[in-house]
Amino acid sequence: MKAHELRALADTELASRMQELLKEQFNLRMQKGAGQLARPARVKAVRRDIARIKTLMTERKAGGQQ
Repeated sequence: MKAHELRALADTELASRMQELLKEQFNLRMQKGAGQLARPARVKAVRRDIARIKTLMTERKAGGQQ
């Protein structure tokens, strides 16, 4: 997902999307360990999406304290 798409989501939607991505990341790691990973590029994309969401959540948290 793009950052501007994530900014449009509510905090609860971001949290649920984060949980989905963490589960997907786990499944991809298991597939990689078993040698059954079909799309290796997806690992990198999921990791970056998780980072985007974490960054956005941190920005919102910091913005609310000022």
